[in-house]
Amino acid sequence: MNVVISVFGRFHAFNLANQLNEHGYLRRLITSYPKYETEKYGVTRDKIKALPHYEVLRRLWGRFPKKMKVGGKVDTLIKNAFDWGSSWHVPRDADIFVGWSGSSERGLARAKKMGAKAIVERGSSHIEYQRDLLKEESQVGGVNIDIPDDNVIAKEKREYEQADKIAVPSQFVKKSFVEKGVDRSKLIQVPYGVDVDEFRPIEKEDSTFRVIFAGQMMLRKGVHYLLKAFSDLELPNAELWLIGSKREEIEPYFEKYKEDFRFLGHKPQSELYKYYSQGSVFVMPSIEEGLAMVQPQAMACGLPLICTPNTGGEDLIREGKEGFIVPIRNVGALKERLLWCHENRENCRTMGDAARKRIEENFKWEDYGSRVVKAYSDLLDRD
Repeated sequence: MNVVISVFGRFHAFNLANQLNEHGYLRRLITSYPKYETEKYGVTRDKIKALPHYEVLRRLWGRFPKKMKVGGKVDTLIKNAFDWGSSWHVPRDADIFVGWSGSSERGLARAKKMGAKAIVERGSSHIEYQRDLLKEESQVGGVNIDIPDDNVIAKEKREYEQADKIAVPSQFVKKSFVEKGVDRSKLIQVPYGVDVDEFRPIEKEDSTFRVIFAGQMMLRKGVHYLLKAFSDLELPNAELWLIGSKREEIEPYFEKYKEDFRFLGHKPQSELYKYYSQGSVFVMPSIEEGLAMVQPQAMACGLPLICTPNTGGEDLIREGKEGFIVPIRNVGALKERLLWCHENRENCRTMGDAARKRIEENFKWEDYGSRVVKAYSDLLDRD
């Protein structure tokens, strides 16, 4: 089985490449990242086709002032250029082509023309479902947020139609595709993994009850609901740590609740375990995403999880055992679960231990690799 991966960016593609390489099935990884970055994930240079000029273009464009980026058309053009350029590097002996949604239309078509099976990786909900949720959140908050435009949506839908299979990471994403008319039989559901050696618990240095959030500070992630919930509770000897970069749309909320949290900014992935380990509970109140990878990372560090069903967290935890599921936008439910964790510290720690065990037994990258290999093999065997 020869598998070719094409990805604009990184996402979990390098972990997928590593696992396929370990199983002896990786034929080529086509990426916008330079080879030296990809090699860090255990993929040998001879199997990497790096096209870093596309990544350079994207990052240069990212430095331009926001007022010059109306409509996001340049971002789309760069992504489309990668799609075209990368498609020429799909080898003729590929059995399976795996391309990331939004940048793989030409690659999918070329692979199928050469007789390979085509899989599109979609890490978030169906593009139309995502658009609908983000529009709704924009209206609820009265703030403009990034929403996929019609051209982006049309291209992704063409990719969905071209593909033999669509790989998704969670029940939430799977449901979104089914609701939008995609047959269940076309979907491969495989949850992501985590490196339990990199993400591990270390001793907590104090007795402070500490709520941790990690990710981009943006309305899509629901950070504003967490800020309100934590502020309303006024818990004694408690802190809220926010880890990650921030977008302009969150600034009004940061200003409103500025006395109620610590913003730690972006931290390297290799350092995150140190911050997670100083927490008591991890909260991911997102409005929409596929499976937030910070969730299994935090669980691997011994934190229970409070999340919405729209984070993919339902695939990771069992209600009341490793954490809690709360509805999106429900500040009251968030407050109830945070208060329970604050008042039941020992039970909260027990849930954190169970979370760590749950990840170790079910959600390592090796588990992900085994599931992916089986899904790919089944696809070829059905011919």
